[in-house]
Amino acid sequence: MEAAQRPSTAVEPPHAIRVLGHSEHTHQLPHLIYVAVGVAHLRVNSRPMTLRAREAVWLAPGVPHAARYEPGSLVLGPLLSPNTVPRAGVHRLPPMTELSQLMTALLGIGSCTEDQIAMFRGRLDTLLNSVALPLFPLTPPRHPAAGALARSCVTTEQPLVQLAAAHGLSARQAQRIFVAETGLPFRRWRVQARLNIAAERLRGGSSVDAAAAVAGYATASGLRKALLREAGLDIDALRG
Repeated sequence: MEAAQRPSTAVEPPHAIRVLGHSEHTHQLPHLIYVAVGVAHLRVNSRPMTLRAREAVWLAPGVPHAARYEPGSLVLGPLLSPNTVPRAGVHRLPPMTELSQLMTALLGIGSCTEDQIAMFRGRLDTLLNSVALPLFPLTPPRHPAAGALARSCVTTEQPLVQLAAAHGLSARQAQRIFVAETGLPFRRWRVQARLNIAAERLRGGSSVDAAAAVAGYATASGLRKALLREAGLDIDALRG
């Protein structure tokens, strides 16, 4: 185990176990902070975050973070493969059985060989990349004009008639293309695309109001209702 308050330039071991916390620093590789026992009080991108036993946060390279651990806590900090990066930069993880099993095995092994480190990283890569998938696996339209419409529709309240006209299509043409190429009518495709954005922000620790605003919802209650209707989920299920 290592002492806290190391300088930001310190080189982290591949699987760091901490007992007190650490001052703000960044990593050149993606990083996982997993609380095996106790409570961790973090600051991630200057925002407070508290993790309890079996919870974790997944950080992209370069994300500044600091931590203070309550007495008796045990926290693991494995570095990940370069391509195992959370989509929003920060992804908070609720208790997950498979992740807990991996971290318990890591603790049980103690000092790892290079082969063991590679094995654990591979299993973590697979697990984390699976949970980083969008809430809704949407297919964008292949049609060039409809594809441009799809990219622009998420951040505006404009109705389909106006959006389609801006891309040289009629509303009927656009609707037909969306159904044929995405399997969804335009309105539902846009709702799910917005919810993907909101879910990504919520998983990264954004407030409900901020996630609602960036996803085009005027109020947090509008986001809550859409999430429940489309995915059967409460916001707390995404916030961890």
